[in-house]
Amino acid sequence: MFFASDNAGPVHPQIMDALAKANNGHAMPYGADTIMDEVRTQIREVFEAPAAAVYLVATGTAANALSLATLADPWQTVFCSPVAHIHEDECSAPEFYTGGAKLTLVPGGDKMTPDALAASISGEGTRGVHGPQRGPVSITQVTERGGVYTVAEIEALCDAAKSFDVPVHLDGARFANALVALECSPAEMTWKAGVDAVSFGATKNGAMGVEAVVLFDADKAWEFELRRKRGAHLFSKHRYLSAQMQGYLADDLWLASARKANDAARALSTGLAAKGAEFMHPTEANMIFCAFPRSVHQRLHDAGAKYYVWSGSLEGDDPEEMLGARLVCDWSVTEADIATFLSHF
Repeated sequence: MFFASDNAGPVHPQIMDALAKANNGHAMPYGADTIMDEVRTQIREVFEAPAAAVYLVATGTAANALSLATLADPWQTVFCSPVAHIHEDECSAPEFYTGGAKLTLVPGGDKMTPDALAASISGEGTRGVHGPQRGPVSITQVTERGGVYTVAEIEALCDAAKSFDVPVHLDGARFANALVALECSPAEMTWKAGVDAVSFGATKNGAMGVEAVVLFDADKAWEFELRRKRGAHLFSKHRYLSAQMQGYLADDLWLASARKANDAARALSTGLAAKGAEFMHPTEANMIFCAFPRSVHQRLHDAGAKYYVWSGSLEGDDPEEMLGARLVCDWSVTEADIATFLSHF
């Protein structure tokens, strides 16, 4: 009954096998391994982008921060949602790696709208040398509240950004979950919609610790390489990053794992709705936000369930007070896990 985070799930056996296979003999370091050559080709094929620059790092924070540092100058500002991961959960890493670029929060919820984004961008870069200049837009897909931008919504945000001549970054920590929810292609969800750079996540979807950065403008490649090295994110034994990504992509494991996670979240949501839970956000991928009575939370926690109480406290006098919960399903969640959780409701 572990629904706290997809970060907590096990590594998929196929990826462990790829790591074990890579752990034979010697391999050139720093990304010069032959596995990385294959991975680079695979990712270019996945995105239908033969000229894209492809790099691997170990964490989503590194992928986001280094991507934004490559797209933004220190005197610029990055536009994002108020609940974007780069704002709430990365300890100001984007500001650090960009050399001081600030974040401008676009008013609204977890999904930015084109009108709000355009208004935020137009409000900056207006004070000459005294104020921050307009920098990149960062879109989170899946959002931090479990929402999924449609391709049309991404296109509209990119159009708003391009009208001010600023680039667009997509934080795809849960890229695969969004993709299978939309039933579109990676190209349609990214560069065809106007996205310039992608953090292509694998860690939350069954890898041990690897994320890809895909730059559709290869002119930025050398700068990214320098920033990755200078930022201490260039692995010497890089083959262990390469092997993870190779195993992740092989036989479309990345898509199958995301479907399993999304299907589990859908099944759990259906069960929770039948039990009377009140949903705070729609379940569109593998994250669930809902509320139910304190007494149920207490019973679940006593039974060993792991998830986050999102609003309110387990401690309180009113057993019927509704407390929010965030539950996340990863690729390994089973029907039995869901049934056991619901049995304690």
